[in-house]
Amino acid sequence: MEAGERVGFPDGCLPACLSLLRVHPARGTSHMAEVLGPLCAQGPASLIACVQTDTGREDFPAQPHPGHLPGAEGRGDTACSPWGVCCPRGAWGGAAGRGPQEPLCLFQSPRMGTFIGVYLPCLQNILGVILFLRLTWIVGVAGVLESFLIVSMCCTCTMLTAISMSAIATNGVVPAGGSYYMISRSLGPEFGGAVGLCFYLGTTFAGAMYILGTIEIFLTYISPSAAIIQAETAEGEAAAMLHNMRVYGTCTLVLMAMVVFVGVKYVNKLALVFLACVVLSILAIYAGVVKTAFDPPDIPVCLLGNRTLSRRGFDICAKFHTANNSTTPTALWGLFCNSSMPSATCDEYFAQNNVTEIQGIPGVASGVLLDNLWSAYTDKGAFVERKGTPSVPVPEESRASGLPYVLTDIMTYFTMLVGIYFPSVTGIMAGSNRSGDLRDAQKSIPTGTILAIVTTSFIYLSCIVLFGACIEGVILRDKFGEALQGKLVIGMLAWPSPWVIVIGSFFSTCGAGLQSLTGAPRLLQAIARDGIIPFLQVFGHGKANGEPTWALLLTALICETGILIASLDSVAPILSMFFLMCYMFVNLACAVQTLLRTPNWRPRFRYYHWALSFLGMSLCLALMFICSWYYALVAMLIAGCIYKYIEYRGAEKEWGDGIRGLSLNAARYALLRVEHGPPHTKNWRPQVLVMLNLDEEQRVKHPRLLSLTTQLKAGKGLTIVGAVLEGTYLDKHVEAQRAEENIRSLMGVEKTKGFCQLVVSSNLRDGMSHLIQSAGLGGMKHNTVLMAWPESWKQEDNTFSWKNFVETVRDTTAAQQALLVAKNVDLFPQNQERFGDGDIDVWWVVHDGGLLMLLPFLLRQHKVWRKCRMRIFTVAQVDDNSIQMKKDLQVFLYHLRISAEVEVVEMVENDISAFTYEKTLMMEQRSQMLKQMQLSKTEREREAQLIHDRNTASHSVVATRTQAPSTPDKVQMTWTKEKLIAEKYKNKEPGVSGFKDLFSLKPNQSNVRRMHTAVKLNGVVLSRSRGAQLVLLNMPGPPRNRQGDENYMEFLEVLTEGLNRVLLVRGSGREVVTIYS
Repeated sequence: MEAGERVGFPDGCLPACLSLLRVHPARGTSHMAEVLGPLCAQGPASLIACVQTDTGREDFPAQPHPGHLPGAEGRGDTACSPWGVCCPRGAWGGAAGRGPQEPLCLFQSPRMGTFIGVYLPCLQNILGVILFLRLTWIVGVAGVLESFLIVSMCCTCTMLTAISMSAIATNGVVPAGGSYYMISRSLGPEFGGAVGLCFYLGTTFAGAMYILGTIEIFLTYISPSAAIIQAETAEGEAAAMLHNMRVYGTCTLVLMAMVVFVGVKYVNKLALVFLACVVLSILAIYAGVVKTAFDPPDIPVCLLGNRTLSRRGFDICAKFHTANNSTTPTALWGLFCNSSMPSATCDEYFAQNNVTEIQGIPGVASGVLLDNLWSAYTDKGAFVERKGTPSVPVPEESRASGLPYVLTDIMTYFTMLVGIYFPSVTGIMAGSNRSGDLRDAQKSIPTGTILAIVTTSFIYLSCIVLFGACIEGVILRDKFGEALQGKLVIGMLAWPSPWVIVIGSFFSTCGAGLQSLTGAPRLLQAIARDGIIPFLQVFGHGKANGEPTWALLLTALICETGILIASLDSVAPILSMFFLMCYMFVNLACAVQTLLRTPNWRPRFRYYHWALSFLGMSLCLALMFICSWYYALVAMLIAGCIYKYIEYRGAEKEWGDGIRGLSLNAARYALLRVEHGPPHTKNWRPQVLVMLNLDEEQRVKHPRLLSLTTQLKAGKGLTIVGAVLEGTYLDKHVEAQRAEENIRSLMGVEKTKGFCQLVVSSNLRDGMSHLIQSAGLGGMKHNTVLMAWPESWKQEDNTFSWKNFVETVRDTTAAQQALLVAKNVDLFPQNQERFGDGDIDVWWVVHDGGLLMLLPFLLRQHKVWRKCRMRIFTVAQVDDNSIQMKKDLQVFLYHLRISAEVEVVEMVENDISAFTYEKTLMMEQRSQMLKQMQLSKTEREREAQLIHDRNTASHSVVATRTQAPSTPDKVQMTWTKEKLIAEKYKNKEPGVSGFKDLFSLKPNQSNVRRMHTAVKLNGVVLSRSRGAQLVLLNMPGPPRNRQGDENYMEFLEVLTEGLNRVLLVRGSGREVVTIYS
């Protein structure tokens, strides 16, 4: 940048800069205010240094350039100075000789006011091709009343949108970018990108529509002889016209694209010329209407019966012409008869009906308004007929082709006319698109836009009434002026000459096309430079001066697709969809911000309300489906695909948008509604707290633990990924941030959807306890803890590892949370792996709820485990009825809708007594749990009956067969109803002595019996599950005496020895799988 070169700077950034500099508590701020104050007083047009650094002066301490600040690249669309001044990115500049350490934040006050900057551009963009080419036809087909309704609906839609846009535009500085900037910063990058692209497509198709309008005016009304492709028959005229439109449209598009590429400044300079053409044309229309009141123009229209005739092939509107006392057939006779002789054979309708001539524009005082009040919708190819004129009907066969009738070219109906007309009210964003060039955007945008809408609405509504009051209905319905010898209908009304309208509308539509081709590439460039859609980033580049070369090329290609459609009536509904979607989301943005009442929502424009925005949004949506329901669905599908793509790939921006605020409000509301108590059985799902271990470099030791978490995500529950760092937070906060970034990165790789919570504690034991106690928020707390088995616990230098593990087991038990321990976790599959076959074996030794059943079901929902079979092994004692147990369990699984193979394994009671004693759930505890679920008495009895009597068939097991009759802990072995009844009577007998005998066992005796149990059970498991892909086992609880903790670890080690992948499951008793829907 050359020294002294001026750099544009968005309005409002300088005052923010100065105010922040005055109040910032940095060194030398008072000196800054003293230095900057006189500079500001020099006037708005002067170039001002907002932030000037000089290493040699105390009042401006040297600081790095905003773009080089840490984190500056991730701050969205702003760059911040060292003193906290945030300006839109691209507004920072520097002078020659200054390094990156010495920035200049430069400002030059824009000069445009409301009238030049907003009102006139909006007027030029709103008034366009539809007014000159289609409004008279819409009035003729829909009638004055329905046309008034169409225009009123569309103008109301744009007025409500303008009110919402004014509120958004005055809520802070709106730099260049217009509607895209407002929507993206109000609703977030996903909505901003989707709607921004829709707005871009709408603007691009608008360019195609204006080019088609230009060619239609040229070929139909200026120089019909210039058509390259000529029709050989009357039937081919429409097709030939479409081909001519394509050829001339493509040539015009190339020419306009070259003009935009070479000299945009000339387009901007010609804007006022094009606007003058529009204004003069409208004034000519009003002058012509006034003239018809006292001197209607002589514009004869020829009718055959009540059918309108095209004047292209004859001059005299009569069957015979009398001249020099002789009567001769006219040219019209020759068109309907096979010869020019009076005795010739003529068309039946021509023979039976008279030829009459009426005035096409009878004037305001003629009373024709009453005839034009009502609609006259027709099918394609129908005659344009005059209401109230007598006609002799003839059979349909007489409608011979090639006769000079005026026929309708398309089928007409109300909703189609809405789609064709709506583009004529678009263009309300023209002022906001120039927001960076306005002197006071927050004042000019609302005032100028609303005044422009009021003006154009008055023009449209008054023109509808005046056209209906001045022009004959058949002429209004004659789309291409065939009854007027191919002249423009609205031009015949204008004064002083029809050429005022023809030439004015030609240059107006030509200018509007140039404006569209100028604005659309810049909009695409703004979206591409935001970086929210990765594959569009190439279109963010351009020439050295910033002109969007590649974006212009893409815009021209898309515009060409619209030109190849070649029909103005077909292109108009397409761009209506895109503009309506854009306006709908502007209203949504305002409604969301107003309802959220966020602290930063403080618009200067006060005349808005969320109800108006909601009404505008509903009206936009209704108009979309009124215009064309299938186009509306396609537009929504396109926007939805873009939204999901941005959400999946590119939405890394944080713009403080309203959707984030809405999500926060919704999350807060949902959290407040979630009960703190235990959920109903039908709502229970595993809410997992994953306890990760970190190495010295704060990286995760066992990434496969997160893979297992992702594979369990079918539970649709909460996932909290926790880790602990040893030390104090003041010393370890940097390591904590690094560790959290590593965990989040790994969660992204493993596609784990959840939250990361890292705790810095003086020791690992307390940190893990804190996580178990405090992780989660409100009712959204974890109920299950997932951790890895300490593989190296036997090493002498790793004593704390297994001690922490056992204490964590005790903490989960105290917190009434389930515990999942993954043994050999590094052998667990990654998310990319697939098991072609194999088994998931569940060893259901103790019934502690339904968690053992639920986990394999959830795993099999994931593609890694989907092809694995589920097998359930349940343990029976010698005196149990194994056949009945298997049958009962199969019925139970059938009602649970879980498909699994069932096998009953018989073991001697002594082999499993110690194991079963360690993990029990008493009947009284289950009843208490059901009460805590806040079930009704009936539901509680039904659930208890189901769980206890039918499904669990829990029964007590004696510690030994002879010495100890029973224990006070009623051990829930799996199944057998008969055993349950027998145990009820057993439990009534005194068993205190047996209980004492059991606890009087010597430690060595107890340990030997435990190891014996583990070895026996391990042998049984290995015999059946050695080749299983995953084995799930009940995990017994730790001993009450901490002196036996090491033996407990050895017990679990022996129990799982020889198995590849093991998931030890210790339920809390609250996990209940119900058969009810």
